[in-house]
Amino acid sequence: MVLYFTSEIVDPPVTIYMGKDKFENNDLIKYGFPEDVWFHVDKLSSAHVYVRLQPGQTWLDIPPQVVDDCAQLVKANSIEGNKKNGITVIYTPWDNLKRTPGMPTGQVTFHNHKKVKRVFVEKRVNEVVNRLNKTKVERYPDLMQEKINREKIDRLKAREEEFKEKERAKILAEEKRKAEKEIQDLFDPSQMRSNWREEEVEDINAAEEDFM
Repeated sequence: MVLYFTSEIVDPPVTIYMGKDKFENNDLIKYGFPEDVWFHVDKLSSAHVYVRLQPGQTWLDIPPQVVDDCAQLVKANSIEGNKKNGITVIYTPWDNLKRTPGMPTGQVTFHNHKKVKRVFVEKRVNEVVNRLNKTKVERYPDLMQEKINREKIDRLKAREEEFKEKERAKILAEEKRKAEKEIQDLFDPSQMRSNWREEEVEDINAAEEDFM
């Protein structure tokens, strides 16, 4: 089971979700989307909370208000962290999560520790937690199928973009060919004409005879 929340403090609203237990957390780690961002209480056990941004957005695009919402939610869903003040919440892009052989279920490390940010949470803010809990929905999604569908969409978009790029390249190549042909025609001897006219010489000679 996966729990879904909606943060409506930004427009458009964003979806926040988390696994019910460590087994769902494993699936969320495995079947995340490129625009997902993972949140967790630092050095303490807690839920794995994700925010799903719009396609094409990165973790650097998260509004500060949404970071605060996720931090409050992950704190509220940490048995130990919920009791403490002054905790730290860490977050990183989904594709930076790393599992190694033998690692306990639901546990993760990172490919790049420099891509992990920290946010300080002084205390639980019930107003925020209650607002998010009012939007909570329990679902049993087929995460693997959702991932497959998403990858199909990404491949289709990639093919469309590749086709557009080839068409743009064809147009540019044709424009270049025409420009080069125009330059060649401009300097083609067969296309050149002389300004010299025999009649002009005769006219001058005739004019000179008038003064003789």
